[in-house]
Amino acid sequence: MTEILRIEQLSISPAHAPARKLVNQVSLTLARGKTTCIVGESGSGKSLTALSIMKLLSPQLHMQGQVFFQGQEISQHNESAMQRLRGRQMGMIFQEPMTSLNPVLTIGFQIGEPLQTHLGLKGQALKQKVAALLEQVGIDPTRADSYPDELSGGQRQRVMIAMSIACEPALLIADEPTTALDVTVQAQVLRLLDELKNRLQMAMLFITHDFGVVADIADEVIVMFRGEIVESGSVAQVLHSPQHPYTRALLACVPDAEGKKVLQPMTYDWLTPA
Repeated sequence: MTEILRIEQLSISPAHAPARKLVNQVSLTLARGKTTCIVGESGSGKSLTALSIMKLLSPQLHMQGQVFFQGQEISQHNESAMQRLRGRQMGMIFQEPMTSLNPVLTIGFQIGEPLQTHLGLKGQALKQKVAALLEQVGIDPTRADSYPDELSGGQRQRVMIAMSIACEPALLIADEPTTALDVTVQAQVLRLLDELKNRLQMAMLFITHDFGVVADIADEVIVMFRGEIVESGSVAQVLHSPQHPYTRALLACVPDAEGKKVLQPMTYDWLTPA
């Protein structure tokens, strides 16, 4: 197993209230060619954990702990050093592409930007690479001159995927990339991400609240609750033999394919009173 990313004892708190832990003592490891899913309800610290890896946290938040990327400690990197990693060695797909894409720039320009910045591609070589990336994510290369508002939600998310993998990064972070998509498009995007991960042998960190998505793509699963990891293991272990009551409660909310399962409301009876 080739380790791509390791996080040790990550904690995040508001700068004005350091005792309040939004993420508390999180440790995890990502391996090349494997998908690790972080699952949990909204506010559990999933996205903050991902943003801390890229050093994209708000200045109002304070981070403690260590982040190792390909064996190098990067949590103390300055902005210039991180800019050399972002887009080149680390890619990120955000949840809502319409707010992540620039509305006044063509998608071809936006996909080509990391190729120009990190690989120095120009002219015809740049156009050919952009066309190849669009084709790779299932978009007609002639749409390179289109603007984001001229594309469907699924197409915009595919553009974000093309941007994130343009330089063939070692790490891809996907922050709930299918949440706003309908079921058919979601399945297509998940299949595309899995194919790209296998072809490029990336480590993928996939953030979701959907155990159906976890079952489709995960190798390893991390369950977060109130900023802490409460359970982790292989997808088979976590889905079929959950050990933590919170994991069991989440799974009890998931319908079965036949629609025969009696769904249980989420409760927190297992929590120890403060």
